[in-house]
Amino acid sequence: MKNNNPIGLFDSGIGGTSIWSAIQDLMPNEDTIYLADSVNAPYGKKSKQQIIDLSSKNTEVLLKMNCKIIVVACNTATTNAIKELRAKYDIPFIGIEPAIKPAAINSKTQTIGVLATKGTLTSELFNKTTELYHDTKIVEQVGHGLVELIEKGELNSSEMTTLLHSYLDPMIEKNIDYLVLGCSHYPYLIPQIKQILPARIQIIDSGEAVARQTQKVLKEKIGLNSSKQKGKAFFYTNSNPKVLSEILKGEYSVSQKEF
Repeated sequence: MKNNNPIGLFDSGIGGTSIWSAIQDLMPNEDTIYLADSVNAPYGKKSKQQIIDLSSKNTEVLLKMNCKIIVVACNTATTNAIKELRAKYDIPFIGIEPAIKPAAINSKTQTIGVLATKGTLTSELFNKTTELYHDTKIVEQVGHGLVELIEKGELNSSEMTTLLHSYLDPMIEKNIDYLVLGCSHYPYLIPQIKQILPARIQIIDSGEAVARQTQKVLKEKIGLNSSKQKGKAFFYTNSNPKVLSEILKGEYSVSQKEF
């Protein structure tokens, strides 16, 4: 694998662009290819085997585009499929899972909240992670409907505000001092979430940690892009490109592609 080949990323939709953005900020010279599998969003409602099959399909698209490393920019796909992907394909994979560790270690109230999809919260990997922090009370909440609204571009709708209150208000009552965002779509809701949470509650997402891990693995196994030019970014969706274009603020072209 050549070090100047692109970094590939996939997600069940537009949410993984929050991970893409962190990678681009850390490694601006890297070329990137992003797949938004929005036709199949959200992954969180699907069976483990369906998630594995979709993740394999996305991986094969990125391999055909000569990606040197693949970032599974989706919590549900990571927690349900990354073990199988690593066994099946001879390429490094970077996963994303809820950042429970920093929240549990730093919590003063020993109570943290995790907002995630059903697919993530019921996964074996998530349960193994939470078992490591049995002294911390972990308040889990499935974010029913959030991904669907984000995929429609309805981030600031009254329906979104109502849903967020219904999920976050009980966590506030249980005295959480950290909220872990366990879905790559959810960082786009941070402005709305901050309006609901008291200032004492800190919000944690995984973007920067995933970017650092991607850089580390590239340095160790393949090498960073040697170009001094700003990297090129290519975005593909198998659905309407409008919402992905809007999330990217029109700064990048989005191509519609069947995959």
